[in-house]
Amino acid sequence: MSYHFDYRPERKELRVRVAEPRFDAAAVPNFKKALDEAWKPGIARVVLDLAAVELMDSSGVGALLSVQKRLPAQGEPVTLRGTRPAIVGVLELLRLQRVFKLE
Repeated sequence: MSYHFDYRPERKELRVRVAEPRFDAAAVPNFKKALDEAWKPGIARVVLDLAAVELMDSSGVGALLSVQKRLPAQGEPVTLRGTRPAIVGVLELLRLQRVFKLE
């Protein structure tokens, strides 16, 4: 499986590791399906490990935004960890560093 999910109920946190080098239109449908299966009621925080991702297109960006929309409006932003400089550049170009927490 290209996605690894770790639900931590004591923190209401879902940790997701994307283990594919491409997070694009070909990968996003599988990601969304896996996320639907892993999602638990009450999740208030999501941490996405994108260290393996080398390429992200607009579909990947849309998938990240869809994760953010699942969280409570007053909650924390989705945390993106291990994001490569090229991906950070795309997010900054779209001004999404204001939407996500980059670590």
